[in-house]
Amino acid sequence: MKILTRQEEMFLLAVWRLAENAYGVTIAEKLSETTGKKWIVGQVYVPLERLEQKGYLRSYFSEPVSERGGRSKRLYRITKEGLNALIEVKSVENSLWKDINMISLEHGKENS
Repeated sequence: MKILTRQEEMFLLAVWRLAENAYGVTIAEKLSETTGKKWIVGQVYVPLERLEQKGYLRSYFSEPVSERGGRSKRLYRITKEGLNALIEVKSVENSLWKDINMISLEHGKENS
């Protein structure tokens, strides 16, 4: 079993949610929106490349886009392996969180 890091999980979920519009800028925006932390485009390419090397993502180039001066966008798509990794990490997480609720966590804070 290969366990994803939290960052890998966030990137895969962002790409999955963005579907056909997953490229550097939109991925950085989705991560910023979701985490509340400012992600700049340059920060996303190394993790995306690693996920692609692991076989969890696949990249391809779009048709040339006029607003980019005729340049193509590098788009990302989650692979079957990437989806399976997300399903597996969610299953592990659910198992670990089983029978733990927020009331228990709040109660634990008071005893610390």
